[in-house]
Amino acid sequence: MGVGDTERYPELSGQDHPTVPLPPVAEQSSDATPAPSTRTRRRWPWVLGVAIVLLAGAVVGAEFLARGLVTDTIRAEVLKAMSLPDDQQLEVDARGIMLPQLIGGSLDDVRLSSDSVSFAGLTGAVDIEVKGVPLRGGPLQSATGSVRLDESQFTTLVAKADLPMVEKIDVDAPNVTALGSFSLFGAQIPLSLTLVPGVIDGDLTVEPVSATVAGAEFDMRQLRDQFGSIADGLTETRRICIADQLPAGIRITDLDVQGDDIVAYLSADGEIASDPALRANGTCPAR
Repeated sequence: MGVGDTERYPELSGQDHPTVPLPPVAEQSSDATPAPSTRTRRRWPWVLGVAIVLLAGAVVGAEFLARGLVTDTIRAEVLKAMSLPDDQQLEVDARGIMLPQLIGGSLDDVRLSSDSVSFAGLTGAVDIEVKGVPLRGGPLQSATGSVRLDESQFTTLVAKADLPMVEKIDVDAPNVTALGSFSLFGAQIPLSLTLVPGVIDGDLTVEPVSATVAGAEFDMRQLRDQFGSIADGLTETRRICIADQLPAGIRITDLDVQGDDIVAYLSADGEIASDPALRANGTCPAR
């Protein structure tokens, strides 16, 4: 290379000196939402739990108030309808959850019970179950129950049967025994009749099935054959009307001897809840 010649720069190749690109600049949006903090995420389940507990407490409180209102109202209405005193002992058990039933306008199942209710001169323990009680008026779906009478109360009823020669009634499951005496040739002969209680068309019945006279046992046919007219009135089934001692809408359906008590099973007309005539005492045919 001669004097004055210009020396050329060496050529640069991309392989010998690679170009390193600049890192990209991240674009930031002006409306971007910052990620929730860990503390906020942890707080949310506790807030939800507290809200659920408060809501459950409100529902339980409303249910408690509704149940108290229902039972108090039913008790007051029953005492008024049956002309019972305000201090009458009467337990009301409205079963099931109240709020849905109140919304639906009908109570599914209500039980009424009392250890002692007096009506028409009789006193007994009552247990009644009512289904389908309308809250806006109308008939009951069904109403059934029982009245438990002790020996003295049942004796008062049997006295209406006018059984001759009978002086005392002895209740001893499964039968009822009528005790008395009759006069024969100037002597008083002791008499014991075994009676089976029952019901015919709402009337109580007592059916003699056997007798003991002066220690000798007889069935009803033998009693008639042996004593003739003396046994008149002792061998036939007697009916006892008690319709005048019960609301017209309630009927006796069956009787059961339990220990020394008589249990009478009842059935009520569904219209008794809305018809005052069915809540008034019925009548017995004139004798």
